[in-house]
Amino acid sequence: MKILRTDIYKFSIPMHPFTIATGTMHYAQNILIRVHTDAGYYGVGECSAFPMIVGETQATCFEMAKDFAALWKGRDALDIESRMQQLHDFTAFNATIKSAFDIALYDLAAKHAGQPLFQFLGGKWKAVETDLTIGIDTPDEMAQKAIKFKADGVRMIKIKLGKNAKEDVERVQKIRAAVGEDIILRIDANQGWSFPDAQYALEQMGPFQIQFCEQPMRRHDDYLLPELRSLSPVKLMADESVFDHHDAQRLLAADACDYVNIKFAKSGGFLEATKINAVCEAQGIPCMMGGMVESRVALTAFAHFALAHDNIIFHDMDTCMLGHTADPVAGGVRYNGWFVETPRTPGLGADGDDTFLQNCEQITI
Repeated sequence: MKILRTDIYKFSIPMHPFTIATGTMHYAQNILIRVHTDAGYYGVGECSAFPMIVGETQATCFEMAKDFAALWKGRDALDIESRMQQLHDFTAFNATIKSAFDIALYDLAAKHAGQPLFQFLGGKWKAVETDLTIGIDTPDEMAQKAIKFKADGVRMIKIKLGKNAKEDVERVQKIRAAVGEDIILRIDANQGWSFPDAQYALEQMGPFQIQFCEQPMRRHDDYLLPELRSLSPVKLMADESVFDHHDAQRLLAADACDYVNIKFAKSGGFLEATKINAVCEAQGIPCMMGGMVESRVALTAFAHFALAHDNIIFHDMDTCMLGHTADPVAGGVRYNGWFVETPRTPGLGADGDDTFLQNCEQITI
């Protein structure tokens, strides 16, 4: 199956402002691609640039995508490892835009096999339940939002923290008091705390039944994670500290975390995410499937991946619900309450909406 050309779109999705420790987002600065082949069908991929974490922007992803598309012209779309190695040989890092190309290849491979992608990957269909995230705001506003979430049937709430450790404790305390003990609470500091602040916050939050804390400190403080883990009454999940399977090996060898959050925007897509999960599974470390602010296109890819790996037991699959004011997707996962239902048509089962794409900046290589 030869690659003929690639369509590249600046897939900009307007958002209500959404705040985490590293900044506030006003729109999802995504890229969507369609990789056309001589088989008469194309593969779809999407990525969400998150510069404060991955160092890529929509503009850099768009420019790199042009080079990647040129490299692949005339090449075999079904030789996924070789195609991705071409991209790695061309440039280091840039995992975010690489993930869009990786997803498109897996979409093509599953379409070629006539199978839904999760089945192509060896998984079985099931609905998976997602959490819903509260961005950083005043403690009272966050508690009110948590009450609304509970009234809407949400059973797992992820709380963004990391601005101020003392206020963060108050945020969690008020949310727990507002929703009662039956709701699962997860917290995510997005690298916002120093070691002393992380120790203080986690020790103070011990009574509030927190399922886990994602990425309490900066990635460069990874050497302090084993000590923090030994002191914390809350289990620790590595996120920004794990971009690839080498990072996972490093942290697990140091007994630095209890769980790992896998995101395609960090790992570069299915191929590397599979390696991360394998490292974790071999060490008895469960994983979470997470994301940035992708639309339901990439979210569908995440769902297929999660269905194919039993070691993924946590699902943070609310990326398109974090303030998106448009849903520019045809097909894709659907929400049944807070359960995510994955398409069972061949391939990914999701695409950009053609009407929306007509208004996006676009180039074909």
